[in-house]
Amino acid sequence: MNSSTKTVPLKGVRGMIADRMVESLQTAAQLTHHASADASSLLSQKTRLAETGLKVSVEDLLMLAVIRALKKHPEGNGRVEGREVILHDDIDLSVAIALPGNLLVAPAIFGAGDMDVSALRAARQDLAARARANKLTVTEMTGGTFSVSNLGLTRVEHFTPILNSPQICILGIGRLTDRAVHGPDGLIELRAHVGLSLTFDHRALDGAPAGDLLTTICTEIEGMAA
Repeated sequence: MNSSTKTVPLKGVRGMIADRMVESLQTAAQLTHHASADASSLLSQKTRLAETGLKVSVEDLLMLAVIRALKKHPEGNGRVEGREVILHDDIDLSVAIALPGNLLVAPAIFGAGDMDVSALRAARQDLAARARANKLTVTEMTGGTFSVSNLGLTRVEHFTPILNSPQICILGIGRLTDRAVHGPDGLIELRAHVGLSLTFDHRALDGAPAGDLLTTICTEIEGMAA
């Protein structure tokens, strides 16, 4: 049987991404917590906003939930620079964006902590458009304080994202799945749940506070309101 192979050199942008991934794993004490959140309120909020003329995605609302949680747990918003943990007051949210050619970038939405969901959506769309046009700045590519990576359009429910070093945390977002739960009347009903995976640098954040942060993200999703 004849067979063929294809060699893809790790060079250029792909090579830079590969080097950064390896460096991240070699230099940070990475650990991942997994959880699932009831997304019923989030989906209802998405519908309510659409009825007012504001179309947002599940990812936009999840970013809002992350920001609200970080305001309650600022120890997860920052970077490890050398032997120092630098916590930031401003939430500059990096958003992973997949590009053609098996490329990945994670530019930052600066000042995301002061934005509502409409502004977050506009900023995310702007970053995605400029990423495709290769017009992102170095500051945008390197200046975030917390990252989100969304695989919700795939069959992946949970995964282990690699830190966007030197950031302390990255949240991986999985697909929505229906789960059987007890309803208010005691009967079993199906509700959509979203898989969440928080990778954190154990040098800067211990397991318990990381678990508290992930729990609060879940709580913000489950209590989503305008």
